[in-house]
Amino acid sequence: MSSKPLVLAVIPARSGSKSIRDKNIRVVGGKPLIAWSIEQALQSKRVGRTIVSTDSEQYAEIARQYGAETPFLRPKEIAGDEATDLELFLHALQWLKEHEGYVPEICVHLRPTCPVRKAGAIDELVHILQDCPDLDSVRTVTEVLHPPFKMWYRSENGLLSPVAPLPHVKDPWNEPRQRLPQTYIQTANIDVVRASVITGKRSMTGDRIYGYVETGFFDIDTEAELEKAATAMQPAVAQQPARAPSGSCVGSNQRKTYCFDIDGVIATLTENNDYSKAKPRAEMIDRINRLHAAGHEIILFTARGSATGIDWRSLTDEQMRQWGVRYHKLVFGKPAADFYFDDRMMSLEDLDVHLGKNPGHNEANSI
Repeated sequence: MSSKPLVLAVIPARSGSKSIRDKNIRVVGGKPLIAWSIEQALQSKRVGRTIVSTDSEQYAEIARQYGAETPFLRPKEIAGDEATDLELFLHALQWLKEHEGYVPEICVHLRPTCPVRKAGAIDELVHILQDCPDLDSVRTVTEVLHPPFKMWYRSENGLLSPVAPLPHVKDPWNEPRQRLPQTYIQTANIDVVRASVITGKRSMTGDRIYGYVETGFFDIDTEAELEKAATAMQPAVAQQPARAPSGSCVGSNQRKTYCFDIDGVIATLTENNDYSKAKPRAEMIDRINRLHAAGHEIILFTARGSATGIDWRSLTDEQMRQWGVRYHKLVFGKPAADFYFDDRMMSLEDLDVHLGKNPGHNEANSI
């Protein structure tokens, strides 16, 4: 028997979405939405098989065109609005065992509605589960901006009761957010679980769950979210070297490090250092995302809070997530000043040359 665990990626793609008709095959970034998850699974070094579970032959044909297997069509009774992940995985595992004798050790759950994934993240999550036999599953999470300790249930008579009381802390809902424990929410981007947990415990997570923290994600359920994802997916095309712009360093194998200030570069400047009112600069974010997609290291830095002592990290993290900024590191601690000088300062024209495009004429001269 091979010592290499059998890893199966399952991509659910039912056809009956009501929020966006045919959501899973809508074209985003030049491809059907489902194609992004298929290609990411196929690029994984640890995934052995990639299967799409769908109730539609049309969807199945599209999935096969992009390299996925569709050995079965999912029964209608587990393809409705109330169908659960557990039902579709139990069906897939049972069908594969009965018809092929195939029993994977690890299952990777990739939802088409989360098309933006960090390169290599699938392998990282699988590796964690393989190296930790005491874990049942690994799933992606991100920091919550608003802690549950300040949330309430409201009864019929209007009285409030806390959603998440905090042991050893009196009235946590009255405490400053910075004093409360950091909490996380699942992103539904990547879930990795042992097949034995699904079939034996009848659970998609089990009891011991490791949280893999990421800084941003997309979960498409509305037309507005679809449009936002389409914008974010544009630079992802640059990850495919054959499609890199002619004469650009985007396709180069040489990894570079780019540092970007947030305010005045990624975000608009605000009065009185009220960064909650900052707005994204879409064209600059597009440039940054293209560099990130090409494999370069992106570092964001900011002086937020240096002068006032206010902690802007949670807000900044949330803004970068909402604006779809792709980066590797966010650095706080830049000294507050009126002017900055840098011997490696790059103009937008220089940056556009790195991206293989003509310099713009309607933006600031430097970053």
